[in-house]
Amino acid sequence: MAVLVAGGAGYIGSHTVAELVENGEEVVVVDNLVKGHREAVGKCKFYHGDLRDSSFLNSVFSENKIDSVIDFAASSLVGESVSEPLDYYKNNVVSVMNLLEKMKWYEVPFIVFSSTAAVYGEPENVPILETDKTQPTNPYGETKLAIEKMLLWCEKAYGIKYVSLRYFNAAGAHIDGSIGEDHEPESHLIPIVLQAALGQRAAVQIYGDDYPTSDGTCIRDYIHVTDLADAHILALNSLREGKGSGIYNLGNGKGFSVKDVIEMARKVTGHPIPAEITQRRMGDPAVLVASSEKIKRELKWTPRYNDLETIIRSAWRWHSTHPNGFSD
Repeated sequence: MAVLVAGGAGYIGSHTVAELVENGEEVVVVDNLVKGHREAVGKCKFYHGDLRDSSFLNSVFSENKIDSVIDFAASSLVGESVSEPLDYYKNNVVSVMNLLEKMKWYEVPFIVFSSTAAVYGEPENVPILETDKTQPTNPYGETKLAIEKMLLWCEKAYGIKYVSLRYFNAAGAHIDGSIGEDHEPESHLIPIVLQAALGQRAAVQIYGDDYPTSDGTCIRDYIHVTDLADAHILALNSLREGKGSGIYNLGNGKGFSVKDVIEMARKVTGHPIPAEITQRRMGDPAVLVASSEKIKRELKWTPRYNDLETIIRSAWRWHSTHPNGFSD
């Protein structure tokens, strides 16, 4: 039996595929390659297509014995979601709806869903708890929350069990340097900082230094991408073992400021990395940190790479040897 990984050629998806293969799983990858990279998934069985294409999905499900799904396929840029909300509902919500329809038809009972901390909106607690209110401040978060609610109703109606993983800032790269982060355009802080170290950017922009934090810059919770991948596998196994559906946060439980990240990158790379202060961005909360106590307690998740230096050092190993990403 195979695990279908939707969006498996993307950043987090490809690292999860690598861990699944390492764990002896048969893996089938589906990706439209709009953001993903075929080179990121090695020799796994691969289908190039779109989840919104019903006949394409029929081919995938009919040609493979699939017992579970892990879904990463989504558009995920907050600013873009604000300017193009219909595109985000069409790509994110409709895609999962089609996937669930096929799971129902082919009697596939388990799905692990890649959700986001954006479902919470402005945090009411630090660290954020799974029981906190969900009030997204952008269409990206709204689409993910809509899917979580759809999963709940599909479980009630069709018996499809799910785990939804709400995670924070994925970072780093595979420890052996074979795969890593390659986005165009790049919007994540750590690769942007490392691009500056490589001379691909003149400087790193710091959006505001007057927040109510220790150094005035925003604090975020960074989690190594392989630790994220491990959590998806634990979630999948918990469903297979009959533990039932659930929603979990994924983070380190501690935050690092923008200046912390830049300073650590200077240490790791040995480059000065120029930085300049600019205006705040609309909607950036001062602090976003997750409580991951629930998944540690219930699924026995233990992060392996949870210090900032290890995260940045793994990312630097990838970026310094693949300055042009998967084009190298």
